[in-house]
Amino acid sequence: QVQLVESGGGLVQPGGSLRLSCAVSDDIFRTSTMAWYRQVPLKAREMVARITTGAIRYYVDSVKGRFTISRDAAKSSVDLQMNNLKTEDTGVYFCNTVPAVLIASREYWGKGTQVTVSS
Repeated sequence: QVQLVESGGGLVQPGGSLRLSCAVSDDIFRTSTMAWYRQVPLKAREMVARITTGAIRYYVDSVKGRFTISRDAAKSSVDLQMNNLKTEDTGVYFCNTVPAVLIASREYWGKGTQVTVSS
């Protein structure tokens, strides 16, 4: 059974920090590049950070120097540390593989976790 369960979102003021965590099925986690994606209304879901099984990281330009993605093999989890948050970081954050998990030829997504950056 596929497990992608995000947590850690919330309301934070600009300049604040949050740490997101994602619990992942063991079989998926062991063999997959993992990523955090962000979705805002009326826009396509965007990958903001990814990490390979060998811990090679990639970040979209808008979060470089502020976000850090990590993976914990013992916990089969992927975290996203977000510092110096900006209002434009607001959105629903999802974790998934790269490319996304397919079930019956359709992408599978968890429920995500809402991040709101506002004063």
